[in-house]
Amino acid sequence: MERIASSLIELVGNTPLLELGKFRADQKLEARILAKLEYFNPAGSVKDRVGYAMIKDAEEKGLINQDTVIVEPTSGNTGIGLALIAAIRGYRLILTMPENMSMERRKLLKALGADIVLTPAAEGIPGSIAQAEQMTCQMPNAFMPQQFKNPANPAAHRQSTGPEIWRDTDGKVDIFVAGVGTGGTITGVAEALRSLKPEV
Repeated sequence: MERIASSLIELVGNTPLLELGKFRADQKLEARILAKLEYFNPAGSVKDRVGYAMIKDAEEKGLINQDTVIVEPTSGNTGIGLALIAAIRGYRLILTMPENMSMERRKLLKALGADIVLTPAAEGIPGSIAQAEQMTCQMPNAFMPQQFKNPANPAAHRQSTGPEIWRDTDGKVDIFVAGVGTGGTITGVAEALRSLKPEV
């Protein structure tokens, strides 16, 4: 049977697990340590799942159409994930971000078709959020996904990342560890895993 994707969106998720055997041996650990390789997503991070989930959710709820301008504050990876999905789906995307974000990120975002509005570095992400909110209010047919508040963020992990981990380990999961930014990954994965094994 052929397994050929017709869109990059089809390649979001289903990332592999890698056993960190050398680390386990070096640290003399009894437990198996597995890493979920989210950089295998098309734009290189777990935030591809979030970008896709937020745009798909907005489409399904009728909150956006082809004339909608999506405006979102970001410090990087969510913006990259959104830019990828917006480009595929044909949406204009404006990202607000602190001016101290790397040139590499800015160039990648522009290459994906996003417009960037820089905010003062001293204001951090709160300054970018305020700028995005102001722009959304001032522009006709603008939509702000609000990654920090959007239930589609943790839902993406509850519906995909968590079940993938369960499937790929045959349910042999005791502990899940994740970095926390918006809290979407750890919340969604924890909800999925605990629904199957409450002691995780």
